Amino acid sequence: MSRIDVFVAPRPNPALIKTMTIVNRVVMLHGIPGFRDLLPFNRLAGLRGVANVRHIDFPVDDRQRLRACCGAAKATFITPNHPEFFTDWMIDKEIVSRSSPLAASWATHGVVNGLGRTMQKFWLANNLIAQIPGNSAAAKEHSVAWALKGHGVLLHPEGGVGWHANIVGPLLPGAVEMGFEALKRARATGQDFEVWIAPVVWKLAFTKNVEPALAQECAYVEKSLNIERRAADTLPERVHHIYTTLLLRDEIACGIAPDEQASYDARQKQLLLELSRRLGERISANPGANEIAELLRQSRRWLRDNTGNTEEQKQVRALADTIQRLQRVGPWASANPRITQEEIAEHLKRIRNDYCKGKLRDTINRFVPQPAGPRRAYIRVPEPLGLHAYRGSIEDALAELHRRMQDTVTAIVADVEAGGGFIFYPNPFYHRFA
Repeated sequence: MSRIDVFVAPRPNPALIKTMTIVNRVVMLHGIPGFRDLLPFNRLAGLRGVANVRHIDFPVDDRQRLRACCGAAKATFITPNHPEFFTDWMIDKEIVSRSSPLAASWATHGVVNGLGRTMQKFWLANNLIAQIPGNSAAAKEHSVAWALKGHGVLLHPEGGVGWHANIVGPLLPGAVEMGFEALKRARATGQDFEVWIAPVVWKLAFTKNVEPALAQECAYVEKSLNIERRAADTLPERVHHIYTTLLLRDEIACGIAPDEQASYDARQKQLLLELSRRLGERISANPGANEIAELLRQSRRWLRDNTGNTEEQKQVRALADTIQRLQRVGPWASANPRITQEEIAEHLKRIRNDYCKGKLRDTINRFVPQPAGPRRAYIRVPEPLGLHAYRGSIEDALAELHRRMQDTVTAIVADVEAGGGFIFYPNPFYHRFA
């Protein structure tokens, strides 16, 4: 087994964590005042702020709500939403620095273990827990033990980044399962312990009109993917044209005759049904596995169990990867008649992550995506869920957690809109009969 797939327990270094909190706040988020707006300094990410988050709106009541469920005799699992890569950890680190400075944070094993021994020691000293795909037992065991010491454990219940900040995706059960395990262990020793699932949500909004920068990024994507720009198209129409062209290519590859008069949403659904049918046939999926999520889960199991047939593995993996990639543009894309600059930026980042590959510039963008302009982060803490006083199932807890997170995100968006914080365009994905 390679080092990247071996779990090593974090070794938190409080002095390093405190130092990196300051570095994160200045270099990664805010930038350096006096330099971040001046040429040529504002072209240097470290002076401008790598994530370019100039302002953090984190009300006192929300900070106190989070702090109140962290500390001694409390096992706390902090569950932020996951709208953006790289910025996620920077904002998460700022959040835990104000509530539970020694909180452990889950991260992909490719980051914690995959960058060499020196970087592995650095990440473990920063209290990062490596998530090993298909083998998370050791990470969960360490998380429960750490939480029972009175320190928080942070992990993203949505799993991977979706680039859809207004929508909280389906939640994975890991945090709730670990919370119930921590509660069981505490009660077995007779301790009067509180166990909290503490949701946190944040939304980023540009502080100025960034259309020129978005148009420049859109032009890069068009050139990289060999998609001709239509001169009369607005910026959102250009993004829509990129996606419909990519969808057309997938339809042709699948042998489906495209109906170019139909909406993107309708064409995507038809293609997903056909790809799912083909995947189900290849892996002999159970008749009841008509949900795509279940089908993909069965395909991952099939790939683990059928390593001998290289060609069949290749075809099953290609079908599953295509389905997952298509699903990343969900029904939310066509749900509203208007689209914001922030949502356009998310579309572009998602396209670059999923389709633009092979160049160093694209690789860097995948790990450290650069925003189109300065932003403000709105951070809110929904009411935490106390498992010590909860009588529902894991599924019930997840549903309640999702409701609280989504309601809070929706409230943030409404407040920012009411304050004139968004620039809107007609949404070309919108289809009222979809």
